[in-house]
Amino acid sequence: MTPHLDLQSQLALTGYVADESVAMALHLSGALGRPLLLEGPAGVGKTEIAKALAQVMNARLIRLQCYEGLDASHAIYEWNYQRQLLAIRAEGAREDALFSEKYLLRRPLLEAISQPEPPVLLIDEIDRADEEFEAYLLEILSDFQITIPELGTIKAQSRPRVILTANGTRDLSDALRRRCLYSYVDYPDRAAELAILKARHPGLEPKLAKQIVAVVQALRAEDLEKKPGVAEMLDWAAALAGLGINDLGTDRAAVQATLVCILKTAADRDAAPPEMVERLIGKVA
Repeated sequence: MTPHLDLQSQLALTGYVADESVAMALHLSGALGRPLLLEGPAGVGKTEIAKALAQVMNARLIRLQCYEGLDASHAIYEWNYQRQLLAIRAEGAREDALFSEKYLLRRPLLEAISQPEPPVLLIDEIDRADEEFEAYLLEILSDFQITIPELGTIKAQSRPRVILTANGTRDLSDALRRRCLYSYVDYPDRAAELAILKARHPGLEPKLAKQIVAVVQALRAEDLEKKPGVAEMLDWAAALAGLGINDLGTDRAAVQATLVCILKTAADRDAAPPEMVERLIGKVA
């Protein structure tokens, strides 16, 4: 078995169903020591790839959730000013003693390169951060080191496996893309989504599983603001199973009520009125 197919099988054991292209990208990322950028719509399981990889590697997962306004103090490091102030008051500590490892707060990026064993570093939704923040990443992704003016340059004890995800909120810089391998993660096809559902909910009635996947895939073809992702599909399956529903055609009122799991905006509720959902269910029931 080729290495990427072996990795694909190992990911499946964690409950993550990866297609061959994603498995190859993950394998090459590890073999070449390069970060991997996963791009695609929200809800297709990009974050889950990093979690599954950490399980396969038996490695620690360190996650940096990006957002607008994220800066170095929240992503890389900052000083514990409260402890420094207490040290000045209690011990009269000198300035040079205050800026030591004892008072350093390691945020995800610094924490990731400080591990004795390679962790999986997930930089989630990098496109939500400002372009300025991307510049902070370049030194880390190029040399896996961080410069702290008061302490000098800290080099990685071990090279983390870096996974970046992006939902297409904005264009990423060419400099960042050049430093990464790339894979596009789309919504799964019907067979793959059914395999995901069976892996996550093995006790689900086979007929219900097929109905759920068919309805969700049909809804994605509609003009919705927030198309239901894999996570929403799994939530809907759990809700139906929890209510004891084994066939979408048996209790239409209860099924309609559970659509709160997959239709997440008022506009989408209007775009998928009960009669339309009834029609979709009628096709699969």
